[in-house]
Amino acid sequence: MSAPHDLVIVGGGPAGLATALHAAHAGLDTVVVEPRPAPVDKACGEGLMPGAVRSLAALGLEVPGFPLTGIRYLQGGRRVQAAFRDGPGLGVRRTDLHGILHRAVLAAGVPVLPLRVEEVRQDGTGVTVAGTGLRARWLVAADGLHSRVRRSLGLEARTRGAPRYGLRRHYAVAPWSPYVEVHWGGHAEAYVTPIGPRLVGIAMLTTRRAPFTTQMEGFPDLADRLPPDKAATAVRGAGPLRQRARTRTHGRVLLVGDAAGYVDALTGEGVALALTGAEALVANLRRGTPSRYETDWRKATRRHRLLTELLVRARLQPALAPHIMPTAARLPRLFTAAVNALA
Repeated sequence: MSAPHDLVIVGGGPAGLATALHAAHAGLDTVVVEPRPAPVDKACGEGLMPGAVRSLAALGLEVPGFPLTGIRYLQGGRRVQAAFRDGPGLGVRRTDLHGILHRAVLAAGVPVLPLRVEEVRQDGTGVTVAGTGLRARWLVAADGLHSRVRRSLGLEARTRGAPRYGLRRHYAVAPWSPYVEVHWGGHAEAYVTPIGPRLVGIAMLTTRRAPFTTQMEGFPDLADRLPPDKAATAVRGAGPLRQRARTRTHGRVLLVGDAAGYVDALTGEGVALALTGAEALVANLRRGTPSRYETDWRKATRRHRLLTELLVRARLQPALAPHIMPTAARLPRLFTAAVNALA
């Protein structure tokens, strides 16, 4: 059976939409499948690293937001900070980012179809999306942390360690710093991201299953700055965060973004890695080297995966966790180098 499209992308989040934009620029006939109406919100730290800002600019996108100077760690009376060396990051509401990408995809002539994908079938010439009438030479699974496509194809890999979860809420207060602040608590990290002149986002990363208000009790300094009556949005959650895929390529199916595997949100690179992966995926399809995508993905994400894995392992060890912040404070040059390597 012939394939009328070059590419069907399952998932209309940042990873899928960025893939669609790169594909449109490469002249590929592309369709996006996403059942949820835009813009789609999710639990997200909402801080774009400088690399992500550059990737969006390369796609011709201008994203409004709050300029971010760098990263600051805090614990008790200790603090250490590192400024970004190669331009600012950006604090951006997830819905704003999604809306900009969605409109750009439509403007590029790529349809976004409100369909739900339950099963895909592939053969030697293409991939069919069951129950939709869609068929393409290639299919991209960009359907998120708990990818249905990844699971249906048997590409899930076993994960180890205590599961970690994310919770996010916004407060209508003025940012008190241009840095993303990471507050280290006994059971969680609290990320404070400036989003606008009167808006900050608080993202909790934790192994502890407890409501957001209970998590906040572990950060009394933050709680004093963020009274309950200033809460501007409902709490959103995500997790377990760690997800593994056995491979990023499976015949004519390729995985990108969180569907391709996710370590943790600890270093804040999720969107940046999704954008990098989208570019690498389309570049390999354009060159006719889809099998090379796995190697390119591993190369592009290696630094992030190694550092994040080390930090998460240390965080989950009772003997090591209390030393993460003091070590960063004692070695500020190493902390700055790590932040900018990831940025």
